[in-house]
Amino acid sequence: MIYKVFGDTIVMKLEKGEEIISEITELCKEKAISAGSVSAIGAVDNVILGLYKVKEKKYFSSEYKEEMEMTSLTGNISVKDNEPYLHFHANFGREDGSVVGGHLNKAVISATCEIIIHRINGVIGRKFDDEIGLNVIEFN
Repeated sequence: MIYKVFGDTIVMKLEKGEEIISEITELCKEKAISAGSVSAIGAVDNVILGLYKVKEKKYFSSEYKEEMEMTSLTGNISVKDNEPYLHFHANFGREDGSVVGGHLNKAVISATCEIIIHRINGVIGRKFDDEIGLNVIEFN
C-alpha cells in the first residue's frame, strides 16, 4: 500500500496480492480515521461477496476466484468498539461481460487498485439493531 494525503482526502494505491479491507483498516488505524466515505476501482482475482437476508438475519456469501474488474466500490468508514468498521458494496465485471456484486467481505488485488478516501471530521459509531440483525450507524 502506498498513499498520499491531500487535506481531508487520501489517495491510496494497492498492489498485487494486497487485500482491500485489511489495507484500508490498517490505514484507518494509522491515521485515526473514524468517519469517511470510500470509492475505488481496480482488478481482483479473489473476492467474497455477501447478501443479507433480513428475514433470516443472516449473510450468505459467494466466493469468486477469477480475474475480474472492480467497476465500482462504494462505502463508508465508521467505528464500532473503538475499532474501524468498514461497510463496502462493490460490483465486479467478469470476462463474459456479466457483473456480480454485493456486500464486500474480501477482495485480493490481481494488478492494481485505486482508492479515494474522503475523511469526515468527526466520529460515526455503530450499534447492533436487534430488529434487523445488523450494525447500524449511530450518532453520539
